[in-house]
Amino acid sequence: MKILLVADLHYTLRQWDWLGVAADRFDLVVVAGDLLDIASIVPPEAQIVVVRKYLARLGAKTPLLVSSGNHDILPDPGGDERTAAWLREDPGSGVLVDGDHFETDDLFFSILPWWDGPQTRAEVEALLQEQATAVAGRRWVWIYHPPPKGSPTAWNGRRDLGDSHLLGWVAEHRPYMIFGGHIHTAPFYANGSWIDLVDGTWFFNGGRQTGGVPTFTMIDLEQNTATWVAADDAERATLEAPLVRSSLD
Repeated sequence: MKILLVADLHYTLRQWDWLGVAADRFDLVVVAGDLLDIASIVPPEAQIVVVRKYLARLGAKTPLLVSSGNHDILPDPGGDERTAAWLREDPGSGVLVDGDHFETDDLFFSILPWWDGPQTRAEVEALLQEQATAVAGRRWVWIYHPPPKGSPTAWNGRRDLGDSHLLGWVAEHRPYMIFGGHIHTAPFYANGSWIDLVDGTWFFNGGRQTGGVPTFTMIDLEQNTATWVAADDAERATLEAPLVRSSLD
């Protein structure tokens, strides 16, 4: 299986266009949060209309897994905490979103939403408990926007901005991989990285760049490799311990 991972597109339409061209070269495409941009002059409601059209086009080409990020959550009339309820409203054929799962013979993918407080965090924990019973010995992959605390994938150049709760969930469930993003600069600092291996779990955060092409990561599970590509840099890692990153420049 060949997987294309992107995150943090932040309503950059040229990058969404690039993704639409690249998608059908892969068996699976993952967008790991922050589809929208709260700093944009375009109202969120208008962004949602446009992003939904992109998702529908992508889902028609290849299976598409999409999780929410902190830029995607809006006030929820049904609760006290913000959610990305809009993402779950008829996402379209071939598109799986927060709360959904995707299965192959040897892999089980869980799509986890961004949580805004204790209520929505508890919902993520309940979802993990529920889907853990269906994994049935397969390798478990999570789509979850923030990286874990203590990982170089969470380093922003000044401090660690990782999710401490994620560490507990990983210790309990031992997933094979977690596809995320959130910390835009992590791959571009000496103490940061686009990939990390902790106690058998692989973490990915490709970062973010401006322009028409997003940073992206290609995971080839047949060749057992992961390749990260940015405008001025590219690296490859073999998916085995110990982690070794090799420059492709």
